[in-house]
Amino acid sequence: MSKRNTQQRRHMIVAKLSEQGKVSVDELSSLFETSEVTIRKDLAELEKNGILLRRYGGAVPIPHEMVSESSIKVSDQKLAIAKMAASRIRDHNRIVVDSGSTTAALIPLLNQKRGLVVMTNSLNVAQAIKELENEPTLLMTGGTWDPHSEAFQGQVAEQALRAYDFDQLFIGADGIDVSRGTTTFNEIVGLSRVMSEVSREVVVLIESDKIGRKIPNLELPWGVITTVITDSSIDSTTKLAIEKMGTEVICAPN
Repeated sequence: MSKRNTQQRRHMIVAKLSEQGKVSVDELSSLFETSEVTIRKDLAELEKNGILLRRYGGAVPIPHEMVSESSIKVSDQKLAIAKMAASRIRDHNRIVVDSGSTTAALIPLLNQKRGLVVMTNSLNVAQAIKELENEPTLLMTGGTWDPHSEAFQGQVAEQALRAYDFDQLFIGADGIDVSRGTTTFNEIVGLSRVMSEVSREVVVLIESDKIGRKIPNLELPWGVITTVITDSSIDSTTKLAIEKMGTEVICAPN
């Protein structure tokens, strides 16, 4: 196949990925009438260029949360969401903070809280906690390092969490499916579910433009989510639909 046709096929793969939220090697091989080896080469080249992430048997888009934390300027929306989340944390609370840029924005706002105990699976979050002057007690999950989520995952991390109980979990999401709950590009969701099990309150921090995005993997169903904190750009119909699921929706002022 010519170089031009190769580029055309790769553009079409990206378009298909954007439309579906994930693609499989066998599906693409059939669609383009070419070998699975060729499709894998396409996916490898697209991953090398930072366009997608390969997964077993296919590929998914690059999650926003995987962009290097140091290269991200915290948006006004994320900061407003983080401030609202911080206002719900009381002195001496025991909290879990998951990995992600929105949850990381919460940490610098905790400097006035006394006696906090914070557990995280994120090195970025842990480093930010270490820099706080009020010196919260820091707990790390340990476990197996997952380069895609840039956080610890696996059974060791899950066992560490189950040894404690927490007042609140603060967790982000790649998207929200209004009919199902939070969704993620990451296929490893076990730790998030254990985090929710050991926390009395589960608080999802998410920008409104991620609500309604088509993401393949369900992370937390509505039944376990206590509160969603988002920005004020969420439309009223979507807000009402989430509230009907029994979840509180708080809109942080931009």
